[in-house]
Amino acid sequence: MTDLSEMAHVRYIVDDVEASIAFYTSHLGFEVLNAFPAFADVARGRLRLLLSGPASSAARPMPDGATPKAGGWNRIHLIVDDIETEVSRLRAAGVPFRNEILEGPGGKQILLQDPSGNVVELFQPAAPR
Repeated sequence: MTDLSEMAHVRYIVDDVEASIAFYTSHLGFEVLNAFPAFADVARGRLRLLLSGPASSAARPMPDGATPKAGGWNRIHLIVDDIETEVSRLRAAGVPFRNEILEGPGGKQILLQDPSGNVVELFQPAAPR
């Protein structure tokens, strides 16, 4: 059993829990911990990603009327060994990207979107000098 106290936890608001489970497990190597119609949680290494659908408590309106919604620029950051290979594999599977691969002093990165528009960053660290 996974020890949740040893994991980092991130919550994404999603439009469709089932589609989100399929996306994260088939494209990004997550495993399902729990799956319900309104909510699921998936894990990859020490990351637990909570996928909260429209019927979940996390999607309820705030006292001021603001409603949590999917998308935005906050994102999970996944380390990959070969970003070009990963991008080719995901593009072939029809995964949408927000940009092309960018290279900086720390490495290479690219942003992709899950079925609800939440952002995932793939990052390949620069080789040590």
